[in-house]
Amino acid sequence: MSNDGQRANVSGEPADKLIGRLLESVQKPARYIGGEVNACAPKKNAEVRVAFCFPDVYEVGMSHVGMRILYHRVHELSYASCERVFTPWIDMADAMRGAGISLFALESRQPVRSFDIVAFTMPYEMCYTNVLEMLDLAGIPIRSSDRTSDDPIVIAGGVCAFSPEPMHAFIDAFFIGDGEDGIVDIMEAVRGAKSAGSPRADIIRALGDIPGVYVPAYVSVEYNSDGSIARHMSGGGSPARIKRRLVADLDAAYFPDKQVVPYLEIVHDRVTLELFRGCTRGCRFCQAGILYRPVRERSVRTLVDQAARLIESTGYEELSLSSLSTGDYSDLEGLGCALRETFPDGRVSYSLPSLRLDSELGDSLERDARKNSVTFAPEAGTQRLRDAINKGVTHENALRAIRDSVERGVGSVKLYCMIGLPTETAEDIEGIARLVAGLNDEARRVARALGAGKKPPKLSISVAPFVPKPFTPFQWARQDSIEETEHKIATLRRMIPPKAASLHWHDPHLSRLEACFARGDRNMADVLERAWRLGCRFDGWTEQFKYGVWMKAFEQAGIDPSQYANRERSADEQLPWDFIDIGISKEYLLNEKLRADIGETTPDCRGGCRGCGLQAQCAVRSAASFGAAGQNPASI
Repeated sequence: MSNDGQRANVSGEPADKLIGRLLESVQKPARYIGGEVNACAPKKNAEVRVAFCFPDVYEVGMSHVGMRILYHRVHELSYASCERVFTPWIDMADAMRGAGISLFALESRQPVRSFDIVAFTMPYEMCYTNVLEMLDLAGIPIRSSDRTSDDPIVIAGGVCAFSPEPMHAFIDAFFIGDGEDGIVDIMEAVRGAKSAGSPRADIIRALGDIPGVYVPAYVSVEYNSDGSIARHMSGGGSPARIKRRLVADLDAAYFPDKQVVPYLEIVHDRVTLELFRGCTRGCRFCQAGILYRPVRERSVRTLVDQAARLIESTGYEELSLSSLSTGDYSDLEGLGCALRETFPDGRVSYSLPSLRLDSELGDSLERDARKNSVTFAPEAGTQRLRDAINKGVTHENALRAIRDSVERGVGSVKLYCMIGLPTETAEDIEGIARLVAGLNDEARRVARALGAGKKPPKLSISVAPFVPKPFTPFQWARQDSIEETEHKIATLRRMIPPKAASLHWHDPHLSRLEACFARGDRNMADVLERAWRLGCRFDGWTEQFKYGVWMKAFEQAGIDPSQYANRERSADEQLPWDFIDIGISKEYLLNEKLRADIGETTPDCRGGCRGCGLQAQCAVRSAASFGAAGQNPASI
């Protein structure tokens, strides 16, 4: 693998000096300078060097908890060095190309192509063109098949790695599952192969032997005459099967004592604690709730220790208590009390994302939680549809939440709903408007009753088109057409007066592309490359999204996007991700789909096993995850 410096630039100046000059002419130069508090110093004699890449701007990537963990995890290995790389914004990327400057790592400003491993995390589908953009800026061939022994090994993980086929042509190896231990296995394999003088192809082959690693070059796809998938076959001719990696014990899992403190404000500019991983609720639209099963909690003792160390090492004064459904932590009251004892002066406050309408926080957290705004997700406007998606909240939960918000002096309440959910009717769309009206009326009633200058919070509601996601009971469902979605948005605009609530919606064109890539097969790689070459990048940013260009890319590739987004899949169809084994049985997902069709709910699996296929792991974790008689393990 090459250890070359920056390629020759237009001016002939030293690269580091020229980079400094470029920073004088771009937005937010702090995105590119590095040197923050708690940043890892590069190791000059590291045996394995990793460029950890996030395919979005610095402010977004620096807020990603997984990247914070794995960055320090790799760097703390005695033989390894890890540096961060983010996608340069449009102005910087164009300036770099004009000046002949390769994409560089923040810590050393060394070119990314000089590293041994270029590791991407892929948290959402609309970052894919940025992966290609970063590879090209680095001078690395974007297609795996075009790379030589001088090129680094390109790996990728994150939630999108569970459905990897649209990116199969660009990534040498995917890691699927929890990364705390798997990343070490990858580092050890590369270290051993390098010391043995193994060629690049043999290193990639060795990665394919690691549990949880998928190497697309060693798996072939057979298609039926109608273009659907017949099977995925391994190089040996047997059916391919890649089993995800799972960290069973979060108390024992690696977690850094510090996190990098940025120079500029980032999206989540605070210490983040992961209370637990997974969810037991079983919402049928929710991919994360399935992918991260079974639930694994950190004990109160572990969380308080992590909080103390992170607050001390960063100077932050806010903790984000994060999980898929924070209110489901088994001992929130105990955690709140322990945090108050640890930070008795009251200078540390708490933010609680991912709260359900039926969450019970307890007094300890209620007192110290940020109160400016709260966000809730009823998801649907009628109880019938909430039952069909297994959301498990009621209209009374919503009324109680708005009453609590008024009493606590919350300034704004944000609501999230989806449109286009399976089994949805016109009455369900109208139900969203009725829900908003009812909450607005209740907020005003409570404010009047309380008197003393109490004001109702400002209501806002955001609606997003449903996107069918892999490994969910709705993975077979169709997505509404753009015309259907726009009609539903128009209905809500007509029915929700601006005085009652401000209405926002997710672009249905963008949601269509999300569905195409979420359910895409290998053919989507050609569309992706064409779109990038036509100028698509930062597709998740409204001002950069070019739907017309994307449609041109589909046309050039000879692919109809409706076949991916708007087609109902049959239960016996081989899906592009079926060769990935996450431990959840397909029979369970199909049964949940049938329950949705008849509006039947499935109880929370904390009350008893629902037979998803993970019984063995849940049995191992039952005492630590759920405690004895509902207690947190720290209090047993």
